[in-house]
Amino acid sequence: MPASYTALWYHLVFATKQRQPLLTAAIRQRVHEYMAGIVELQGGTPRAIGGIEDHVHLLLSVRQDQTIADIARLIKANSSKWVNQQWPKLAFSWQTGYSAFTVSVSQKVRVQRYIENQQEHHRSQDYGEELREMLRRHVVPFSEDHLIA
Repeated sequence: MPASYTALWYHLVFATKQRQPLLTAAIRQRVHEYMAGIVELQGGTPRAIGGIEDHVHLLLSVRQDQTIADIARLIKANSSKWVNQQWPKLAFSWQTGYSAFTVSVSQKVRVQRYIENQQEHHRSQDYGEELREMLRRHVVPFSEDHLIA
């Protein structure tokens, strides 16, 4: 085959440092738009970005020559720098880690709706419970000691 064809979709999730509620309604949309721009500049497609005050979810595709680790690092580093330039009093930063899950094309719409409905979802479940549930559903081993820092 003379060409490579891929459909690499990920559900990427990470929190603010110490889960501080810094992504207020006043700035959240702008931060999400900035993150979408980072993904696009890297040749990816941001299908959905959502979250609440202490964490963010992204449904994105990446180029076949990129790793999700590289994309997560770029999104977090560049968006953190940008937030601190825009709102210096926040002293904003992200947690050191992230969670990422592959998404089949058949599940893209379901995951997109889930991300778009984060406000509603978090009326009944906090981020820690949500993350534990996602990790268990995807059979990802984790340590409670390192889960939410």
